[in-house]
Amino acid sequence: MGSLHDDDIKLNYEKQIALNPRERTRILRKIDWNLLPFVTVFFLLSFLDRANIGNATVAGMATSLHLTGFRYNIAAAVFFIPYSLAEVPSNIALKLFRPSRWIPSIMVAWGIVMTLMCLVKSYQSLVVARAFLGLTEAGLYPGVNYYICLWYPRSERSKRIAIFFSAASVAVAFGGLLAYGIERMDGIGGLRGWQWIFCLEGIATVLVALLSFFYMQDYPETAKFLTEPERLYVIDVLKQDSNHLSSRFDTQFVWQAIKDYKTYVQILIYLGLLVPGYAIALFSPTIINELGYSAANAQLLSVPPFVAGAIATVAVGIHSDKHNLRGPYIIGGALVSLVGYILLYTSVKAGPSYAGACLAAAGTFPTVPVILAWAGSNAGGDLKRGVVLAMVIGISNLGGVCSSFIYIDPPRFHIGHGTIMGFLSLSIVMSLFAMWNYNRLNKKKEAQCLAENITDDRGYEFENMGDASPLFR
Repeated sequence: MGSLHDDDIKLNYEKQIALNPRERTRILRKIDWNLLPFVTVFFLLSFLDRANIGNATVAGMATSLHLTGFRYNIAAAVFFIPYSLAEVPSNIALKLFRPSRWIPSIMVAWGIVMTLMCLVKSYQSLVVARAFLGLTEAGLYPGVNYYICLWYPRSERSKRIAIFFSAASVAVAFGGLLAYGIERMDGIGGLRGWQWIFCLEGIATVLVALLSFFYMQDYPETAKFLTEPERLYVIDVLKQDSNHLSSRFDTQFVWQAIKDYKTYVQILIYLGLLVPGYAIALFSPTIINELGYSAANAQLLSVPPFVAGAIATVAVGIHSDKHNLRGPYIIGGALVSLVGYILLYTSVKAGPSYAGACLAAAGTFPTVPVILAWAGSNAGGDLKRGVVLAMVIGISNLGGVCSSFIYIDPPRFHIGHGTIMGFLSLSIVMSLFAMWNYNRLNKKKEAQCLAENITDDRGYEFENMGDASPLFR
């Protein structure tokens, strides 16, 4: 009787929403207000903690720890190795455990590592600390992307991912302002200004993580902020959006993700965008410093490019969902960033070079949530989607190693800027291929459904096929 009652509630509610589309929007906004503030703050702290090494270097860490030659580059790069390797296992763990327990737990872990980084006394200890920071931070970014996929239908994901990813731009911008202020604490408690940057930002992460244990939601099925009709409606929308594909845990879905060539196409697109993204985050204070500005002014002048990136990220995410397009927005953003890097490469004056830095950030950052929405939306089934996202993010993050070693020829940085132009071109080419390929696959499936009279009511026959199902688009 209970299930019949639930069906009646759901049917009545669907009729209400059909008559009043505003009701659907109201439910999505309700989910937004209960999810997005958490994940946005999480990612802001995450990106702040991984990128603050650039601010710390300009604030005196390079002198204190004798970071000569490639030492800074190695300290920046070592983060990405354990970070990349731990992302797939972390997303599998997220499927096995509750998000409200797994995500805050890894935040506490990396917050403690970040706080203790203020105690490093040598280059060697900095490298070890950065490796542990990469290991503990690994699960946050792919985990949050997967978490969003568990709450929103595909047509609504890009703008949500854009909102939380805009926190990356805000983090780097805010990191510059924060570093400018924290540097003034130099000498307090026997710590240098750069040590206070690590200490205070790490403590902030731990405090937010402890609070989130009590307030973070898990799944629509258990959401306390939704009424019973709202909950049933959201569950049904997600089920229909997934073409009734299986959501259970089974290793066959892990292997589906690993063996799918489309996963590797998305990895190449994301790699082409991530190398520029990390290079901007890690080296923008240094690049601006080399344009002739003082260290303090370089911290402040690193803010506007990332503010522009944050605004562009949200705007592009909204329009990408509105037009239900991914590839064209990725290509457009990559082209804008390419223009910025051409300016940086060719200009000898500070003004045009700084304008190039702004264009580079404003073009690169908006493409990242779009590619992740694209990768997640084209992976069928909950577990396969989680593994695909973790693979795309994890393997591509090895590009951060490349980002760490290409800015080695100041003051013009021709090697760095030229390398990034090559990666942006890779992303553009692979996006064009993906657009053609997905269109080809959709036409093939439509022809198969027509020829074999396959309709939605036969969805149960293909529930274990993932996005290979003839009903999946």
